[in-house]
Amino acid sequence: MSATAQQHKLWYGKPASQWLEALPIGNSTLGAMVYGGTDTEEIQLNEETFWSGSPHNNNSPEAKAQLPYVRQLIYDGKEDQAHAIIDKTFFKGPHGMKYLPLGSLKLKLEHKDVSDYHRELDLSTALVTTSYKYNGVKYERTVFASQADKVIVVQLKAGKKKALSFDLSFDSPLPSKVVPVIAKGDRQVNMMTAIVDGADHEGIKAGLKAQCKVLIEADGEVELEGEAISVEDATTATLYITAATNFVNYNDISGNPVEKINHAFAGIQGKSYKQLLKSHIRKYQEQYNRVSLMLPKSENSGLETDKRLAAFADGKDMDMVSLMMQYGRYLLISSSQPSGQPANLQGVWNAQVNAPWDSKYTININAEMNYWPALVGNIAETQQPLFSMIRDLSETGAVTAKEMYGCKGWVAHHNTDLWRVSGPIDGTTWGMFPTGGAWLTTHLWQHYLYTGDKQFLEEYYPVMKGAADFLVDYMQTYPANGEVKNAAGWLVSVPTVSPEHGPMGKRTTVTAGSTMDNQIIFDVLTQTIAAAKVLGKDDATLSTLNAALKRLPPMQIGRYGQLQEWMIDGDDPKDEHRHISHLYGLYPSNQISPYSHPDLFTAAANTLNQRNTAGSGTSVLSSVSVYLRMTDSVIHT
Repeated sequence: MSATAQQHKLWYGKPASQWLEALPIGNSTLGAMVYGGTDTEEIQLNEETFWSGSPHNNNSPEAKAQLPYVRQLIYDGKEDQAHAIIDKTFFKGPHGMKYLPLGSLKLKLEHKDVSDYHRELDLSTALVTTSYKYNGVKYERTVFASQADKVIVVQLKAGKKKALSFDLSFDSPLPSKVVPVIAKGDRQVNMMTAIVDGADHEGIKAGLKAQCKVLIEADGEVELEGEAISVEDATTATLYITAATNFVNYNDISGNPVEKINHAFAGIQGKSYKQLLKSHIRKYQEQYNRVSLMLPKSENSGLETDKRLAAFADGKDMDMVSLMMQYGRYLLISSSQPSGQPANLQGVWNAQVNAPWDSKYTININAEMNYWPALVGNIAETQQPLFSMIRDLSETGAVTAKEMYGCKGWVAHHNTDLWRVSGPIDGTTWGMFPTGGAWLTTHLWQHYLYTGDKQFLEEYYPVMKGAADFLVDYMQTYPANGEVKNAAGWLVSVPTVSPEHGPMGKRTTVTAGSTMDNQIIFDVLTQTIAAAKVLGKDDATLSTLNAALKRLPPMQIGRYGQLQEWMIDGDDPKDEHRHISHLYGLYPSNQISPYSHPDLFTAAANTLNQRNTAGSGTSVLSSVSVYLRMTDSVIHT
């Protein structure tokens, strides 16, 4: 049963002055940021498979030989020396490729000193609209990215006949060639094609090219102006945009972007704007309308969104929380759909050749957070690209596990990209995190718990088991030395880190058996055992995993009453590091309960009180999703 669509809107009284102020639309394949300009309108475009580089791996051939030495240094308390060796010998490949921008369509309108300006994103219909008056004439623009027809549609309308004129051009921060074509008497084939070169990165040659095509329909004169197209004396003009690359999968770039584009345009041949708009809204609302959250409004609820957000601290505009929840669902719907790529650090939106963190998939928190809204937000199908990426990583990660660590199963570290690299990335401080792929597999089990889909579980069980096999093979017996005198029987991951953070008194993040690792490993082993029982799988696996499970270190409470982040009691009560990774056991896992583990629950609460968690480093999509999963926790408590 569908919920009634809520009329939630992000709206503003002026155009965007920078990219972050533009309004996002997307259909997973394509993303666009709409500025809402009046002098010049900019629609910045992305295509989800347009990345730098080409198929490759980043496995170090030197790591395996150094692994025993590194482990012994860590056991001896010489973690800084281990850090140096890991940096030198484990990080021999590139550090992941970059998600690239396609370019921007520019519509030169030359409408200055306008009045009655309004731009908005209607979350209930996934429409961005801009309206204003200029010289007494009302102008309106509507932009949407259709899942149903795989195109972006832009319609411009003037409230007076023949009052609409503009120049259309394309530019890109990457090398590109623009070919405009005008066909008199057949407006459907007025078009602009842009071919955009990919980029080399860190020694990996560019293997991708993108092509973007725009069809122009207008009831006025359409002329060629150099590399631009000029529309004069129109009342209505409509642009149809699509793009594609030669990407097929992480090890195949033999695709034909022209064929992909032609297929998309063939699908809309003969359809009117009204038909495309109707099919877009119907397809989008199949997912969006499943959830409604009604919360009280206040006198601030009618403010422009930026002003409303600034006033939110008064605590009365609870409908703002509802809007943000729905915005999180909107962003995930718009950037992650079946047969596409998962939402990356910025969803599907990026304007920079060198985006923050390359806009990759950071799997020590961000990628997981992006998908926290999927199940509780009743948009489970948005996870399918994530599941496909996990399967890909189980293939590339099996090579990494064998070549770098001499282990069975598969591994992925703290980051990956379009090419599904699975070796460590960036450096020891961040990248020596061998449980990133393992964490991803918990999404497979959660999907089964929500859906009860045994066919799905059967399909992905080998992926879950592969992650568990690696962990059991990778873990070592923690020696009875140092501060932990009773740990002779514990199995720990080593080397590892607690994401991006090290204990007080140490000059490195490198450690053995970080609390977060122990918690993730507990989940992966427990869930694989449960899956095997559901599916009636081999007893030998259950016996091996159960034996390892019994030897995992317990969570510990430190001298400040905090949940320890490491095996040693090295937490700093004045620390303001943005990562509180060891609270994974509280959430998104459920290993800490106020009822069955009151001491650990209190310690987790003390950790939150001691740690300022307002730091940066998460995507907009991730930040919004935190609320959704908190809501899920409340609902299921």
